[in-house]
Amino acid sequence: MSTAAPFSIRQLSPTDLLLMDALLEMFGEAFEDVETYGAKRPSPAYLRRLLASDQFIALAAVKDGAVVGGIAAYELHKFEQERSEIYIYDLAVDAAHRREGVATALIGELKRIAVSRGAYVIFVQADHGDDPAIALYTKLGVREDVLHFDIAPR
Repeated sequence: MSTAAPFSIRQLSPTDLLLMDALLEMFGEAFEDVETYGAKRPSPAYLRRLLASDQFIALAAVKDGAVVGGIAAYELHKFEQERSEIYIYDLAVDAAHRREGVATALIGELKRIAVSRGAYVIFVQADHGDDPAIALYTKLGVREDVLHFDIAPR
């Protein structure tokens, strides 16, 4: 039985800029990419607009006042039918808080949000070799093997 202190999941709003900053910092540390998540941090006005958007979803797992995990997701409105899907762009848990159910709880909250918005699916990518992520997503969903391409805009 785990004796870990409980955490709460919070959907961030435009007034949660301090939590959003902490979420960005946690992503940078968890992904070992502090430069991407911290060097050119968006302005407060940009973050407020993003958090107010109905297309962006930010969830933070908070434990003892600190962000220990989070999700950044986008709702994609479809054109072929009146429906949407949710894309998990980033999901991370601080290394000291892994194996506490944080990622599963974050996805559970995202599922609740997806249902409330009428989304028909949540999808996420995982890199080859990221065995913990692959195991988590396999437990929660159906695996599809696809190819991913990055196309430079210029």
